[in-house]
Amino acid sequence: MKDKEKADLIKSLISDVAQGRQAELLEEMVETVLRFGRDGAGIADLKLYSRAVRELRYATSVFSKYHGIRKVAVFGSARTKRESQEYQLAREFARRIVQHGYMIITGGGDGIMGAAQEGAGAEKSFGLNIRLPFEQRANEVIDGDPKLINFRYFFTRKLHFVKETHAFVLFPGGFGTHDEGFEVLTLMQTGKSAIVPIVFVDRPNGHYWETWRRFVSLDLLQQGLISPSDLNLFKITHSIEEAEAEILQFYKNFHSYRWVRQAMVIRIRQRLSDTALDALNRDFASLLVDGTITQGPALPEEAAEVQLADLPRIVLTPTKHDFGGIRALIDAINAAETQE
Repeated sequence: MKDKEKADLIKSLISDVAQGRQAELLEEMVETVLRFGRDGAGIADLKLYSRAVRELRYATSVFSKYHGIRKVAVFGSARTKRESQEYQLAREFARRIVQHGYMIITGGGDGIMGAAQEGAGAEKSFGLNIRLPFEQRANEVIDGDPKLINFRYFFTRKLHFVKETHAFVLFPGGFGTHDEGFEVLTLMQTGKSAIVPIVFVDRPNGHYWETWRRFVSLDLLQQGLISPSDLNLFKITHSIEEAEAEILQFYKNFHSYRWVRQAMVIRIRQRLSDTALDALNRDFASLLVDGTITQGPALPEEAAEVQLADLPRIVLTPTKHDFGGIRALIDAINAAETQE
């Protein structure tokens, strides 16, 4: 079969399941897979890529049923005992946040993860379990639920934590908890993932995250390894009420954002007053690389996102070296006066 005939066959098969831009992307994916064969990729590599793609497809199919619901990921130690204060706090936090229409995502294990899913209930929970030789078995709340996803690879699991989550809440934990926390902070600091709330929660009078804050402030900030505005990317609290309020306030007026070339387009629920817009231009002038902060309707480039068409937009061209500053801007938008 000639190359053109092969290409036509691929297009014909794809046209049975997709159209438009979706079909174009699927065609690119099929072509990439075929190039692995032309490149002589080894069996071990092909097994890894095949399993990873299967995991990505399955996880995407599970989450797709809940696309319009915001979700909070809860991290913390699998070794936390049921009688501990941290366990009780994680359970109560999850119980409270799902009452606001959120769902909970955890690693699916015991300890803090099990506490959060106990508080949320299986109906409002996802478990992203990782297959390990020890510790990580599914907790009794999520075990057997169709929203429990078992991953072979950490990278496919982490991708879905980041892709599907609208806020991260971290309770005390071990290496895994710090790994998840620092990865999310790194992705936001570098603009590789969307800015969302990150809240570190400790028990009243606890010092776990305060010790971590001292390390960040004294060893990272003071040595110039991070910027002062990077501290805007997270909050440390000893109160689940404050953790809950941090998430709810973040989405008070802010909805989401996207990039249109170099412009950042922030979707909001209510238009800001002219006075509020002037204040944003005054207070965040140093964040801009060109023009001013403006307000208006959806841009032509957003035409495909029909469900968001009616939301007002805040448009600016910010520096891409200060995502902590952008987080401060979002906070200011949420606190700003809106039009009647």
